[in-house]
Amino acid sequence: MNQLNYSQVREMLLYIAEQIIANKPLLTQVDSQIGDGDHGIGMERGMKKAAEKLRSMEEGSDVYTLFQEMGKSMLMSMGGASGVIFSTLFTGGAAGKPASAVLDSQGLCKLMEGGLLKIKERGRAQAGDKTMVDALEPAVACMKACAGSGDLCLMLDQAAQAAQEGMEATKNYQAKYGRAKSLMERALGHQDAGATSTWIIFRSMAEYVQRL
Repeated sequence: MNQLNYSQVREMLLYIAEQIIANKPLLTQVDSQIGDGDHGIGMERGMKKAAEKLRSMEEGSDVYTLFQEMGKSMLMSMGGASGVIFSTLFTGGAAGKPASAVLDSQGLCKLMEGGLLKIKERGRAQAGDKTMVDALEPAVACMKACAGSGDLCLMLDQAAQAAQEGMEATKNYQAKYGRAKSLMERALGHQDAGATSTWIIFRSMAEYVQRL
């Protein structure tokens, strides 16, 4: 599998939304340990609105518009820091891109890299701060290393594994942002909810392309 057409990109994004919604209990449980416990609720709300928008976009020719509209729907419905950050994951690398009817490994890699850069600009989080960046940055690095192969399945499988490892690593970090920051050492041993959502997103992309 070396590229996705408009319909396949749309279905992939819908699958991401479906998987996030299905994992609301996990995200709520993870966030309840060191956060406000509302991450799962917010992500579910954002993904439901995103899915509604995507389903209305059955006809189209620009794959980047799908990412932008998904992110915009999340931003409008989620609110708070998570809404801004996770919407940026989808819009940050898609804005300003020339219209394209297909998405290949290089295009998806650059899209996710753009999202990472915008997230770091806005939130100022770095690897080791116990945020979604801990899962996203290694996933993007893995994508960059694999993108040249042109194999979407290989690239996303490796990226999903890197995201999972990054998510697991957040258990070893003290938080520098959010409610968990005040817990200091007590946050150790608990993984970050945003990193968990990021892993689910990459795992979902990998699962989708493997089924094609």
